[in-house]
Amino acid sequence: MPQHLLKRAQTEGTPLIDGDTATFVWHGHEAPRLVGDFNRWNARDPIELRRVAPDVWAHTVKLLRDAYIEYAFVRDGQHVTDRFNANVAPNGYGALNHYFYMSGGPTPLIQRQRGVRRGIVSRHVIESDLFFGNRRAIYLYQPPTDQPGPLLVVFDGRDYLRRVRLPDIVDNLIAQGRMQPVALALIDHGGPARIQEFSASEAIIGAVLTRVLPLAESRLHLTEPGDYGVLGASLGGLLALSLGLRYPKIFNRVLSQSGSFTLRGHETFVFDLVRAKFNRHAKIWLDVGRYELLKSTNRHMRDWLAAMNYDATYREFHGGHNFPAWRDDVWRGLEALFPPDR
Repeated sequence: MPQHLLKRAQTEGTPLIDGDTATFVWHGHEAPRLVGDFNRWNARDPIELRRVAPDVWAHTVKLLRDAYIEYAFVRDGQHVTDRFNANVAPNGYGALNHYFYMSGGPTPLIQRQRGVRRGIVSRHVIESDLFFGNRRAIYLYQPPTDQPGPLLVVFDGRDYLRRVRLPDIVDNLIAQGRMQPVALALIDHGGPARIQEFSASEAIIGAVLTRVLPLAESRLHLTEPGDYGVLGASLGGLLALSLGLRYPKIFNRVLSQSGSFTLRGHETFVFDLVRAKFNRHAKIWLDVGRYELLKSTNRHMRDWLAAMNYDATYREFHGGHNFPAWRDDVWRGLEALFPPDR
């Protein structure tokens, strides 16, 4: 039976999926350790594979049947390639994670389909001392319509453009009659200054209000401010919620994915905005992965939004803290916040 695991790994690739279990297999004199979404990437206590036959090692985890999972084998603090799995994705820190789906695959909404009208994406560079480095790339998306529509401001714009393929998702949702046409202003992050900027700094908020919005309003067919939305993930989710609550005359829809609402175990000021009932008429969508540490802080935010009677929807998707997981779930928030005109 153990040797059969190796033959399956060589034939099928790893991990081996059987119902609600995934079995990782390693072939060699000694095995690296294993970390991933399933153990919250706990590098201090990585999983040890069990020797099941000469030079064959394995470990089985139980997962939700539709989960998307990223993982890595590690040795001496470095990632080691899983020779039986060629599927890799950047982890945002200069390394690659292996990934797999328990069943199915990525949302079909990222696929370009025949007959679907496409919006237009244009790249612009803004110069301002409000940005780290004084320059920032902004990507504008005009949906395939001449009618004015709301604007959605998106943080981590290049990632949502290339890794999430947000314009393709929006194109397909519009074509299928599942959401109204929405324009996008995708703001690239500040590289090494991302944490400082996305911790809801006044500089980046000022840049959005004084530079990004005027650019979008001059180039896109938009409805009046007050109908706009804002989207972000992780610290971008914190920034999205704080911006949406602070400026009700501009934003009335917030889509936060895996929002980092606490830092080092302490509440950020966005909880004070909620308790003070800033922009209580905003529609809010929160989603977070079942396999990530930020699940507890998002549940905490969900409870406070409910206590303050906000119009908020909360969802836990079956994945971790990464852009592919956010990509596969973002369409749900878009449909909820921007329903089609009937």
